[in-house]
Amino acid sequence: MSTFTLPDLGEGLPDAEIVEWHVKEGDHVELDAPLVSMETAKAVVEVPAPQAGIVEKLHGKPGDVIQTGAPLVQFASAVSEPVAQSSTTVAGKIEEGDTVIEDVSFSAQATEGATVLAAPAVRARARQMHIDLTKVKGSGPKGAVLMTDLPSSSVSNPVSAVSQNPPEGFEPLRGPRRSMAHAMISSKAQVVPVSIYDTVDVSAWIEKGDITVRIIEAIVEGVKAEPGLNAWFDTASESVKVHKALHLGMAVDSPEGLFVPVLKDIQDKDRQALRETINQFKKAAQEKSFTPDALKGATLTLSNFGKFAGQFASPIVVPPAVAILGVGRLTQTPVVKNNTVTIGHLLPLSLTFDHRGVTGGEATRFLKTLMDSLSKP
Repeated sequence: MSTFTLPDLGEGLPDAEIVEWHVKEGDHVELDAPLVSMETAKAVVEVPAPQAGIVEKLHGKPGDVIQTGAPLVQFASAVSEPVAQSSTTVAGKIEEGDTVIEDVSFSAQATEGATVLAAPAVRARARQMHIDLTKVKGSGPKGAVLMTDLPSSSVSNPVSAVSQNPPEGFEPLRGPRRSMAHAMISSKAQVVPVSIYDTVDVSAWIEKGDITVRIIEAIVEGVKAEPGLNAWFDTASESVKVHKALHLGMAVDSPEGLFVPVLKDIQDKDRQALRETINQFKKAAQEKSFTPDALKGATLTLSNFGKFAGQFASPIVVPPAVAILGVGRLTQTPVVKNNTVTIGHLLPLSLTFDHRGVTGGEATRFLKTLMDSLSKP
């Protein structure tokens, strides 16, 4: 008998929801045959059978959320050697015997020359909490990092399905909404947020300009003045990594929930390229067709919530990033210019930063440079 656990689907997420089983108990399956479709916050992924054999037990039903590393399928017969897990394909791990033995499930993770032994569930949880496992002292066999070795705020049951039924009238969170909830919890546990607010008069160009593209260009200018806003903060080592490339996460609303696709290397893109990518993001959000890579690696985030309502907010910084800019609803307001009252087009700005890695001076200089850029024709 062998147990196949939910593999790391290659997206850095700690769990996935069962959408549809392609087999039933008692079926004989062939190696790599479709086993189950699992939904993450980013996509529906088809998980293939890791071996040929008879399905003895299915762990979970459609709608159940399974943690990475939790039992997924039990086979009545086992292969002699486990299927190797690849970083580029969906592949799981076969563990021999009647129970899943923890020390059999450890796998090596190489990080910048260092090798860390950790179970898939531990690695997934560490990624979710943005913890560098090379800096965590393991207490398991051969120095393997166990779930209990992670900071207490990141530890939860890694090897069981979410089995508690919601109260009557409640609907469980799924896909992007569940991922959003996890991200907010992660932020609350780690970030020390501070928000500052201001407005900028964009009358010089608003009648003929692309507001989102102009904001992105202004962010680039702000980062040139204060690179520390384009950074990641590592909680475990209390260290900061300032990025040379600016990868801007853009909050995109959809009926399914919030997506944050990433505009890569925006410092090198012209206005047309930026607009084309933004339009692609909008379409992908509606179709829920983002690739995993499109949602990874943001070094700073933009939330343009003002297209709906609201002028100011306190946007949530999602670690390891250290800053997020919120843009509110554009308003026409009387302003004084050269001792004369005129009508200005005021754009409200809300900047939240992680005070562990960014000073108030750095944040205000970034915002001032950004505002100067937006006020120019």
